[in-house]
Amino acid sequence: MSISVRDQFGKQLAKLAKEDSRVLALDGDLGNSTRLDSIEKETADSFLQMGIAEQNMVGVAAGLASVGFQPWVCSFATFLTKRALDQIIVSVAQTNFDVKLVGSYSGLLTSNTGKTHHSLDDIAIMTTIPNMTVIAPGDARETVAAMKAMHRTVGPMYLRLTRDETIPSFLPDEDFEIGKGKTLGEGTDMLVVTTGSTTYRVAEVIKQMEDVSIAHQHFPTLKPFDKELLIEGARKVRQVVTVEEHYKRGGLGSIVSEILSESLPRKIYRIGVPDNFFGCGTDKELLEATGLSVEAIRKSLIDLSLCKKQF
Repeated sequence: MSISVRDQFGKQLAKLAKEDSRVLALDGDLGNSTRLDSIEKETADSFLQMGIAEQNMVGVAAGLASVGFQPWVCSFATFLTKRALDQIIVSVAQTNFDVKLVGSYSGLLTSNTGKTHHSLDDIAIMTTIPNMTVIAPGDARETVAAMKAMHRTVGPMYLRLTRDETIPSFLPDEDFEIGKGKTLGEGTDMLVVTTGSTTYRVAEVIKQMEDVSIAHQHFPTLKPFDKELLIEGARKVRQVVTVEEHYKRGGLGSIVSEILSESLPRKIYRIGVPDNFFGCGTDKELLEATGLSVEAIRKSLIDLSLCKKQF
């Protein structure tokens, strides 16, 4: 059964706010969509409505952090990471304040809102900022575990969340350690590397791949990245493939390419969103249009296993 990532996010943040008076939720007037309204309903004193003013919201969060609070700032990923980028860098990252930034509705699946709401460059943006930790959990249970780890770890962090509500809690039920990846399956022909909501789709694809031995690694932390696990997995295979709901350039594929080019050169094929803007559409339509549906990913992996695509 699928469990909504955004529902669990709202419930867990409300729980943290009840348990810790330092935790405050700052809302960019999107609480009904992001589920930040859970805090407003359950512990109103911990909820601050900032309106559609992302730059101001991040500035207020920095001020709150400077006097001992732990603000969690939430908006749609594309608005938070681009409209407030200067404030994130100057007021949060350069000061190294304990501000948690939450980018909801990341990637393509933003409820038929179109290209203005798609967030396909936020990994590239946030992983280049010094002092910033970047986390993209794969399911609702991992989201809760990641939030617990974020709460007990001081420093600026970006949490990338999906709106996709078709994902069950499928990942191993274990504690979340910031900076550590997970091996979900072993194989000898190909290593597929994923992050965030794409991990579930790829796991479903691998179940259908009978004639190819595929290893699967999931990296819920994109910065700092678990280089050791990646290199260990890449040593055992002939091909490395990355799959992500983000532009190919600057995201997971770029991170993996950089690491392996320096430490263990391997042929790498990147499956991600093409260098283009995409219009309105259902989740299914958008995933098919960008080659990220289960069937499209399966076809790409089959083609690669048959050496029909060249690196």
